[in-house]
Amino acid sequence: MTASTDAAMDARGHSDPRVPGRETCVLRYLIDGWAARQPDTTYVVFENGDRWTYAELREKVISVAAGLQQQGVRQGDHVAVWLPNGREGLLVFYAINYLGAVFVPFNTAYRGSLLEHVLANSDARLLVCHAGLLDRLEGVDTAAIDTVIVVGEGSAPARFASAAFASLAGNEADLLPLARPIEPWDNQAIIYTSGTTGPSKGVLSSYLHLYTNAGPDSWHFITGADRFLVNMPIFHIGGMGIPFVMLARGGSIALMENYSTERFWDVVRTTDCTAMFLLGVMATFLMKAPPSPRDREHSIRAAFMVPLTEISGPFHERFGIDVYTIFNMTEISSPIVSEPNPVKPGTCGKVRAGVEVRLVDGHDCEVPVGAVGEMLVRTDRPFAMNSGYHKNPEATAKAWANGWFHTGDAFRRDGDGYFYFVDRVKDAIRRRGENISSFEVEMELVAHPCVREAAAIGVPSEFSEDDVMVVIAPVPGQSIDPAELIAFLEPRMSYFMIPRYIRILDDLPKTATAKVQKAELRAEGITADTWDRDKAGIKLKREKL
Repeated sequence: MTASTDAAMDARGHSDPRVPGRETCVLRYLIDGWAARQPDTTYVVFENGDRWTYAELREKVISVAAGLQQQGVRQGDHVAVWLPNGREGLLVFYAINYLGAVFVPFNTAYRGSLLEHVLANSDARLLVCHAGLLDRLEGVDTAAIDTVIVVGEGSAPARFASAAFASLAGNEADLLPLARPIEPWDNQAIIYTSGTTGPSKGVLSSYLHLYTNAGPDSWHFITGADRFLVNMPIFHIGGMGIPFVMLARGGSIALMENYSTERFWDVVRTTDCTAMFLLGVMATFLMKAPPSPRDREHSIRAAFMVPLTEISGPFHERFGIDVYTIFNMTEISSPIVSEPNPVKPGTCGKVRAGVEVRLVDGHDCEVPVGAVGEMLVRTDRPFAMNSGYHKNPEATAKAWANGWFHTGDAFRRDGDGYFYFVDRVKDAIRRRGENISSFEVEMELVAHPCVREAAAIGVPSEFSEDDVMVVIAPVPGQSIDPAELIAFLEPRMSYFMIPRYIRILDDLPKTATAKVQKAELRAEGITADTWDRDKAGIKLKREKL
């Protein structure tokens, strides 16, 4: 080993040039480093114009981290977080990682059996919970949770030890030392993604995975001079990854508590952000708003639009923003990225550096250019993608069969190397930015005493992506009232999972092995006998926290 290799190993803790050192991609050392180098530089701006510098961020994070240690949190522990976007959510995320513990966020729409599943899978003892969600803990099995930290006014059920978020306070001198340095390959988070053949899976995500997901190798056109708008929930990879990778760049974020088309441009102007991420429906809603003389009065220079639709060109022209698109999912790290303002309709872009992508048939054999196949991915950097599914070795082995990660999504590739999303190999439904497990929808449907069997499918929505349609068969001798079924589902399911369309058949079509033929149901789509919740005047509202 040469002297130069020794020096490189001393700086990084290892000698692999593909893996950056702790100070480049581990949250604790990033916060310490930037607070020392640029203490007065803004890191986050909130909707009301308030802002925290890097020095203020570090002080606040350390205070909450010390409070978590007082509650018994130690390096490597899993900490469950059930919060909307906001100051507390960001601080808890960072404070957990500052201790070398694992951040385990949940969707604030979870309830019932899905909530029970993620709490049990999390292996968490401590839950940080918004006061508006406390009532959902009643009557459910909360597994190992014994302590609840409450954000807002409210008290946890009596069976838990409980404390207010404000009590998580301490000084740097109160912090216990780490048992060992936090490494790039250590788990930073467990991120729950909707299952399609079973319950939701917890994706094990290392610091290096989250760093690579939107890092300089992936999103090379985003720099430390940018301020990235966080307009998606921090319990999603899209909302969690952006704050972290802007921290890694020494840049800044603007934190939006809830996406709103009406407030969107006001927030952009108040916070002076320069980059943003738009799911398809968000871009559609912005484009459908009446044109305004102020359409170009903003600081945004770059926007991700996923999926890329026919409105991308008009969006670029109207708002003067360069549009990019990508293909990504929680488990991988942006393997497909486009150039600005792609001219090929529907493309996701090309393979980025450091990634290999194959399109294969059902036997992992490569399909020809132009043919449809499942996308498989691997990277040349260790830990640049997921580290498997927590407590689910079967799903991990299946996803990583033959040394490649199987995305479960079908694509085609053209002769120029551009990729195009075709369909989901699995049965996931995507509605307004939420991935919905058809399995979980079906399980709640068959819990109704009059429903014998059920199939959930996605049907095209006028706003892009999908609407949820269910096809159900009644128990013999029983009838099903669609409106009553919606009322049954509403307290049991996340609002975005509740079906818009309901079709009732005597029996669902099946294969010779008794599997429901969803392809047939999708082909039939919305039939004349399909009931439409919207036309029936039943409106569902997202709960405001």
